[in-house]
Amino acid sequence: MNKLISALLVIVLLFVINCNAQNSPSVANKYNKNNNEKFTDKLYFGGNLGLSFGTYTMIGIYPIVGYKITPELSSGIKITYQYINDSRYNTTYTSSNYGGSVFARYRIIPQLYAHIEYESINYEIYNNYQLERDWIPFLYVGGGFSQPVGGNTWVNAQILFDVLQDSRSPYNEWEPFYSIGVGIGF
Repeated sequence: MNKLISALLVIVLLFVINCNAQNSPSVANKYNKNNNEKFTDKLYFGGNLGLSFGTYTMIGIYPIVGYKITPELSSGIKITYQYINDSRYNTTYTSSNYGGSVFARYRIIPQLYAHIEYESINYEIYNNYQLERDWIPFLYVGGGFSQPVGGNTWVNAQILFDVLQDSRSPYNEWEPFYSIGVGIGF
């Protein structure tokens, strides 16, 4: 049993860990006919934490604030900060990336949702062999699956694709952006 737990821990550490902490629209909320909800009752907070360690280290913090427009439709903003330390080559590269995004999410059924997000991130990039900072735009389109596992806790899996494909993007063309995590509502 300890070998299984150790193997699962290693697998989790090899991938980007996303810890979502937001309220997910639940089945109970969908059928709640009480239209007297206050503005603050429709807000949710949370975000992601991305971790990758080794010769390429990345620590990312992505807090979000969202608003449930209807039980099916929500929208919000996300702030992005990433610390990068890459020692795979002769010279170690260290940088910080930062930016933000706006997103909308539509729940097709309580567990399945469509997602669209516009993001702009300030990266350090090489231009004519000189390192300079520039804003790179992304337009993510995709969806996800959210499965309640008890109380205010659920498992969430999401896959997004950047449809802008900006030539300065640090990612490969049509590389999927995926996240898998456990959400805990406050």
